[in-house]
Amino acid sequence: MSLLKKIDEDLIKALKAGDKARATVLRGLKSDCKYRQIEKGEGLTDDDVIGVLSSAAKKRKESIEQFRSGNRTDLVDKETSELDVITGYLPAQLPENELREMIRASIEATGADSPAKLGLVMKDLMPKVKGKADGKLVNRLVHESLSEGAGQAANEP
Repeated sequence: MSLLKKIDEDLIKALKAGDKARATVLRGLKSDCKYRQIEKGEGLTDDDVIGVLSSAAKKRKESIEQFRSGNRTDLVDKETSELDVITGYLPAQLPENELREMIRASIEATGADSPAKLGLVMKDLMPKVKGKADGKLVNRLVHESLSEGAGQAANEP
């Protein structure tokens, strides 16, 4: 079953169960998917839907950070519950050790040897981890790996 159909079915279940909060989130996701479909000009694949879901999750995470800094715990709770609904449809997140291994492989494949070539590694890596890892985390780990590699290369004779 496609991811979009699963969202449709879960929306119907939420409406029947009277779960207004969940139904609102799912309606928003369906709307975002519809806009993406119009933008694309054809039907959406599961990868396209995962991209929409990832974007929605990223927005919620950013909102949570903002609301925490503003001491708005009521809004933090609301955004967190919405994020929980969204992440239920995303693929499982990669464990950090597996992500680090993929980063190492991308660094080798691209021949990157300094933090200045971060974009090259990210371009190679992001399609492989789309929806499976947070972009900020990936960026931070790639930067750390490239910085370590540059430091080690400078220390070698």
